[in-house]
Amino acid sequence: MNIIGISAFFHDSAASLIIDGKIVSAAQEERFSRLKFDKRFPEKSIEFCLQNASLRFQDIDAVIFFEKPQVKFNRIMENIIKYSPFTFKQYMSALPEWVGGKLTLRNRLKKFIKRKCKNWKGKIMFSEHHLSHAASAFYPSPYKDAAVVVMDAVGESASTSIHIGEGNILRPLLEQNFPHSLGMLYSAFTSHCGFKVNSGEYKLMGLAPYGQPKYTNLIKDHLININEDGSFTLNLKYFKFHRDLKMTNINFNKLFKCAPRKPEAEIDSIYMDLAASIQKVTEEIIELIIRHAKKITNKNNLCLAGGVALNCVANGKVLGEKIFDNIWVQPAAGDAGGSLGAALAANHLYFGKERIFNLDKDLMNGSLLGPDYTSKETRELLIQSGANFKEEDETQIIKILTSQISKGKIVGLFNGRMEFGPRALGSRSIIGDPRNKEMQKTMNIKVKFRESFRPFAPAVLKENCSEYFELDSDSPYMLFTAKVHENKLIKSEENLKTEFSLDDVNNLRSSIPAVTHIDNSARIQTVDENSNYFFWNFLKNFKKETGCPILINTSFNIRGEPIVCTPIDAFKCFMGTDIDILVINRFIMFKEEQNMNIYKDYKKNYELD
Repeated sequence: MNIIGISAFFHDSAASLIIDGKIVSAAQEERFSRLKFDKRFPEKSIEFCLQNASLRFQDIDAVIFFEKPQVKFNRIMENIIKYSPFTFKQYMSALPEWVGGKLTLRNRLKKFIKRKCKNWKGKIMFSEHHLSHAASAFYPSPYKDAAVVVMDAVGESASTSIHIGEGNILRPLLEQNFPHSLGMLYSAFTSHCGFKVNSGEYKLMGLAPYGQPKYTNLIKDHLININEDGSFTLNLKYFKFHRDLKMTNINFNKLFKCAPRKPEAEIDSIYMDLAASIQKVTEEIIELIIRHAKKITNKNNLCLAGGVALNCVANGKVLGEKIFDNIWVQPAAGDAGGSLGAALAANHLYFGKERIFNLDKDLMNGSLLGPDYTSKETRELLIQSGANFKEEDETQIIKILTSQISKGKIVGLFNGRMEFGPRALGSRSIIGDPRNKEMQKTMNIKVKFRESFRPFAPAVLKENCSEYFELDSDSPYMLFTAKVHENKLIKSEENLKTEFSLDDVNNLRSSIPAVTHIDNSARIQTVDENSNYFFWNFLKNFKKETGCPILINTSFNIRGEPIVCTPIDAFKCFMGTDIDILVINRFIMFKEEQNMNIYKDYKKNYELD
């Protein structure tokens, strides 16, 4: 049975394909359109899924959307009426989009499918938002049974839900509804601190260690009432997201005695303290929710999804508490992953197909589910781009890269299938030497064109992870943080401080300073032979030559740009940044050998995120 799942129209549109229960392909529309968080109908993603599997549309048995638009529209309209007349702006903003396509999605799907196949015999289906998230987390996991927790901004109505997964069955147990939303609460602080909602939350998380959690009590006394089971109510007196296009109001500003920070303005200490405070409160709430999930399911395994599950700091804290024996987080935990979950839910819950699972590993194929390119295709696209390149075998490329990275060079690495989800995992990555104390600053400012405080992730050989980090489980998708081992830290008066400024980012904190955050933590990717063979082999050689089993791994893009998808995207990014070497599969390019007049002002092509 061939099923396509779709997410669209809110943010991060995507399509996924499963064949007889096996995850075959998945990709976000932004990678093809080059519009970050593209929310339009994912036509290009669907075409990729079909082409990659050598299928035509008549071969598809079902197309399923990741939520129920009519139910969501009813909730929005009820909310608009409830808070009228304050909701006029919200109403005027929402109505054209809904009337223009969201409410008529079934007809739109029919028209799209008819263009592809006039006599299609399959089914058009609709899942529920949180069910799609839950299915994306449970069905690909390596667990026969598990508690499944979904936390995000809002689906149709739910903002938090707990499910129980057993074999083929995924059953909802409880949910909390909008406007009482952990995702919305975190996004309110994201907005107040001058970052974009739905994209800047990871910046707030990265900023938090620079601040002190001075406002946690103020938040809990005024903004939120938290119950022992993790449920909560927000005091809507301080928010506007439920009735306007803004997140917070004047009462919020007065409570914290500061106005919203303007985007790109200097980050004063109060915004660092606000970030630290809401991060701590969020961690407390998540822990209560997880403990309650354990209590009502009595399971040993936990699966997580929803946008809040991308808070890898909170995930690391939950992991450390040992509430569950095992935790697995869907690598595409946001709405893009809902497309995959919807397809899996249709397969197992509607069509009743038996679940495939492997107790030794998950079924995400390392999340390498996007497009790849043959040598012939790559060569043609590089010639078209005006690139000067050489073709080498894998062993020689790894040898060259190891030598050059050790000398401080930065590498753009494009190899095999593209990752599904927000994290680059060694296939569309920018790579550097974690031992180089200048590398974080250089890569942030001269390559990524982004804020200097932003941390980079260490990709580490799985077998060497515990030598460097206080992490005793796998983290293949870069979704857990842990402390750097004390024996790797550098003792100094500067590093004993408990209060920081953004200038402290340049302090030499450990033997791997470029991937050690200000609080001596790191967002870790463990790499083994099965998850990404080329990247694993690269790390093995780097360790052999340098003694260090770690490389810096950050996504292959600049600020505001989606991760590169094609060889042309990769070459543009290479030419528009201070990346020194570009590798695309078996082709290698050196910056000094290129025509430097090919591309200019690359960063002006994208809006700041």
